[in-house]
Amino acid sequence: MTRARSAGHLLIVFVSLTSAAVLLSAQEPQPPKVSPARNNPHLGNKESIRSGMALYRVRCADCHGLDAKGYRGPDLTALVGDMQDEKLFQTLRKGVPGTEMPGSTAPDDELLLVIAYLRNMNAASAAESAPTGNVENGQRVFTAQCAGCHRIGMRGGRLGPDLSHIGAARSRSALVREIRTPAEWFPPGYETVTLVTKDGQRVRGTRKNEDAFSIQIMDTRERIQGYLKADLREVLYEKESLMPAFTTARLNDNDLNDLIGYLTTLRGPDSTVR
Repeated sequence: MTRARSAGHLLIVFVSLTSAAVLLSAQEPQPPKVSPARNNPHLGNKESIRSGMALYRVRCADCHGLDAKGYRGPDLTALVGDMQDEKLFQTLRKGVPGTEMPGSTAPDDELLLVIAYLRNMNAASAAESAPTGNVENGQRVFTAQCAGCHRIGMRGGRLGPDLSHIGAARSRSALVREIRTPAEWFPPGYETVTLVTKDGQRVRGTRKNEDAFSIQIMDTRERIQGYLKADLREVLYEKESLMPAFTTARLNDNDLNDLIGYLTTLRGPDSTVR
C-alpha cells in the first residue's frame, strides 16, 4: 500500500513538472514569423513570371483587367509600386475588408508567382494614381446627386452600395462606366427586381436574398420585405439599374471628373460626407 502511494505521488509530481514546463514554454516570446514573400525566389525569373501571368489571368483579371490597369477593381500597376512584397502577400492572402477583394487559400508559392508577375509590370506614373479634379466640388456633387442612395461612413442612404472604401475597390475607368452606364454591371445584392403580387401590386427594389421558395428585397423606400413566391404572381428580374444613368445631360464631364477625384480618396471607414 505504501509503495503504491509513493508511486502515485511520484506520478503527480511528474505531471505537475511537465505541465509547468509546457506553461513556461508557452509564455516564452515566440520569434515573429517570416513572411514567405521576404525572399521571393520567383522575382525576375522568366518562367516564374509566365506562370504568375497565367494564374493572374484566371484569378484576378476579371476585376483588375488583363493588363492590371483596373476594371471593377483598382489599377494594380499603381498600387503595387508603393507596396512592400510582404504587405502585398498579406493582401492577396487575406483580401481587403470592406471591398469585393476576397482572401485566397492558394498555396504560398502560387501567390509568390503572382507577385513576381505584378512586379514585372511597368508601374504607372504617380500622376496617374493621384486624385484629379476639384475634390471639394466632387464632394458637393456627391452630396447632391449620390448621398440619397449611397453611404460614406455613417451618413447617406442604403439603397445603393456603401462607398466608404470605393477608392480602394475601383479604378477610375470603372467608376466612370458605373456612373455613366450603371446597368452594365450589378454588384451582388443590388440586382433590380420587381415583385408582382397576386392582387396586382408591384414592389420594386434590390434583391437581397432568394431561394426556391422565397425572396427578400429592399424596396425604394429602404424597407426590407420578404415574400413567399407562392404568394406572388411574378418575379421580374430587370436589366435596368435603380441607379439612373448619369449622362452628360445630367452630369457634365467637369463635374464627373471632380466626382471621380473625390471618390478615389475614399479608402476607409473614417471617410465622411461633410
